[in-house]
Amino acid sequence: MKISRRILGLGAAALVSSTMAFGAMAQEVTLKMHQFLPPQANVPKLILDVWADKVEKASSDRIKVNRFPSMQLGGKPPELMDQAIDGVADIVWTVVGYTPGRFPRTEVFELPFMMTDAGAASRAYWQMFEKHMKDTEFKDLKILGTWVHGPGNIHSKEPIKTVADFEGVKVRGASRTVTRMLEKFGATSVGMPVPAVPEALSKGVIDATTIPWEVTGALKIPELVKNHTEFANRALYTVTFVLAMNKAKYDAMPDDLKKIIDENSGEEFSVFAGSTMQEVDAPARQKALDAGNNVITLSDAEAAEWEKATQSVYTDWAAEMKEKGIDGEALIAEAKELIAKYSK
Repeated sequence: MKISRRILGLGAAALVSSTMAFGAMAQEVTLKMHQFLPPQANVPKLILDVWADKVEKASSDRIKVNRFPSMQLGGKPPELMDQAIDGVADIVWTVVGYTPGRFPRTEVFELPFMMTDAGAASRAYWQMFEKHMKDTEFKDLKILGTWVHGPGNIHSKEPIKTVADFEGVKVRGASRTVTRMLEKFGATSVGMPVPAVPEALSKGVIDATTIPWEVTGALKIPELVKNHTEFANRALYTVTFVLAMNKAKYDAMPDDLKKIIDENSGEEFSVFAGSTMQEVDAPARQKALDAGNNVITLSDAEAAEWEKATQSVYTDWAAEMKEKGIDGEALIAEAKELIAKYSK
């Protein structure tokens, strides 16, 4: 009887042990994904969660992605890149321009009137990342995706139709490159991460902001300003993003789980992300129209004046890249060629 009980006890212990082992095996890697927007915003909902869900499913839940929106792990948006490098977060999504000048080659895509199709520009961005950036400015990170948003627009308290209308206007610049462009227009440019825009508008810190249509709903921009300036067939600017992973965390993963991360990342994911951001511009724009706001759409002839005013942004940027030992003119030519190649 004692022997039977002992055998039963050993069997129960083995069952508990095997159950615990299975549980550990079932979830081998937990990844903390950190970003600055609320979870209901378009990028977390339509891109980041989609990516994380696919990774979890493909791994049979051996990978778990814990999502931390709205800077819940602490810090401010400009700190996200270092959080990924230092391991505070395992994965971050961020605006590259939140760390001005630190990743200079990405700025080629943010130059004025560089793109119109976010999917095409995102494909070009990934290809140029692999060729020029992977082993240079991004060498301390495992980059999972590189993309841009749809055409950047101006959202203002007073109507802006010409370059002259910018004179003295306090405008939030989306990146260092955009800030320089706005200054060429005669505006007073104020840099800040996008979550700070609503309060800055409501308190009069800024009179206008540059953002794409897709994020206006999450930020309640149509309630804070009544005028929106866009271009019929051009994009005034765009901004570069990365989904970046801590290198040591990636390197420590089993090879089969690394493969799952890789298969769900890269060029096609980047195109999906950029295209998705542009696709949700239209419904956000419609909401502004439904609210009775004034949408100013500039023709190609009107855009020519703006484009002429931004030409020195290109020459200034190329000269600055030259000082860093980077051939900025070659990057501009390559980016334009690739964007044209992949544009619809």
